[in-house]
Parts: sequence; structure tokens; C-alpha cells
Amino acid sequence: MQTADLAFAEKEGKDISIRTKAALAAAKARGTSLGGRRVTTERFAEIQAEGRKVRTGKAEKRAADLVHQAALEGFRRALDTFVTRVQQVIRQTRARILRGYTRVEDKLLSLFEPSTEVIRKGKAGKPNEFGKLVKLQEAEQQIITAYVVYDTRPSDSDLVIPALDMHEQVFARVPRLVAGDAAFYSGTNEATAHAKGVTRVCIPNRSTQSAERTREQHKRWFRNGQKWRTGCEGRISVVKRRHGLNRCRYKGADGMKRWVGLGVIADNLINIGCVLATRARP
Repeated sequence: MQTADLAFAEKEGKDISIRTKAALAAAKARGTSLGGRRVTTERFAEIQAEGRKVRTGKAEKRAADLVHQAALEGFRRALDTFVTRVQQVIRQTRARILRGYTRVEDKLLSLFEPSTEVIRKGKAGKPNEFGKLVKLQEAEQQIITAYVVYDTRPSDSDLVIPALDMHEQVFARVPRLVAGDAAFYSGTNEATAHAKGVTRVCIPNRSTQSAERTREQHKRWFRNGQKWRTGCEGRISVVKRRHGLNRCRYKGADGMKRWVGLGVIADNLINIGCVLATRARP
């Protein structure tokens, strides 16, 4: 019974019982075995020191060689990381359940992918999605000319001018026509695009009260631009289904960007091959 208490104290750092302490003191004085184990003065001091470390949170597991010690250090860092995340989830849960707070700053949605965000799409069947916002820019022949995986979701209206700058950087000129849905519209974006040299800005303004603007959005060139933009929506569906962009298999934010980039490259290779094969026909 005393030996079991002693082993338990070494592993867990619990206080040794009074009877065990008395037996250890007697064994220390005699220098004889206790429960089949010889307890010397040095060993008794080591046991006391280890118990104090565990009780104060300063105990550290040591391995016999450097390789195993490095593995232990990795496990320790991983546990420290997950302990912090679990504590945050507990705080979020208490705030939501006990106090009714649904808006928590820097909300943690996944223990394994802490960078995951809530993406509110407003769809009836799927109002919320979880992951990262990805922007795809497409040119003629269904070629994706640029993509961005955003660390934090920006407003759609803030993406138009950077997209034009990226297009100009790749092709050394601005596009003739820019098309997008109503979320990308702002008066500043339209004016800046025209100032850069874009001929047609085909982004509808759903909240307009101007009769002139309404007539402009019903013109043939505007409706054709919106049809082309609707066709670009199919590119998103294709890269999701054909190249796995509906779910990232890599870990972390860098893994997400690498996964999206590989999907874009694969899709472009297929479409470029189709274009070259069509042109090669007599």
C-alpha cells in the first residue's frame, strides 16, 4: 500500500500520506528497501523535488535521447496550443448559452483550422458556409487569370479596383469590359474603372432610382455582359467539383492557398489544351 502511494506520488505529484512519509523517513534513516524498492537519501530528495515541480506546474518530461526529446517538445507545444483553443471555445459557449452573446470577436469555429470564417451567402438552403473567401478572375476562353485567398473576408465592392490592377499587371493593359454582380457595385468603382480606360463597366446598381441608369442597364451590351458574367459562375462550380475546391485537404492558411492554386493550374491546363486543340484543327 505504501509502495503504491509512493509510485502514485511520483507520477501525479500528489501529497504523500502521513504513513508513507513516516515509512520513507524510517527507510531513509536505515538506508534499506521499502516495499521492494531501495530508497536512499538522494532518491528521497529527488522524489520530494519532483513532487514540488508537479504541484507548481513546473514538471517537465525528459526523454533518454535528443530525438525523442524533440518529439516530446512538439507534443507539448501542440497540447499547449489546443488547451488555449479549448479554453476559448468554453468562453464562447458560456457567452452564447448563459449570456446570449452571439457576436464574439475573433470567434473560433474549428480547433484544427482556427482561421476558418463564417461566410454568409444569404441562400435559403445554405445561409452560412465555413471556410475562406476565394476570388477568381476569368478572361476569354474560360482562363482564370488571377485568384486570391483572403485571410479575412473583405467587402465585395473593395475587390474591383485591385482586380483591375492585377489584370493590368498581367496583360499590360486594362480589360475592355468588366462584369460583376450587384455586390461589386459602387459609384467610386465605376468612375475609377472608366478613368483607368475600361470601356464598359457592367456591374448593376440594384438600388438606383435614376431612370437613366435603369435604361443603361437594359441596353443590349449591358445585358450581354451580365450573361457572360453568369457564365463565369459556372467556373466556380467546375473548380469545386472537378478540382476539389469545395474542400481543402491541406492544413493551415498556407495549405489552403496552395490547394486553391493547384486547382486553378489544373483547370487552366485543361482549358488551354482545349483551345490549342481547337486551333490546330484544319
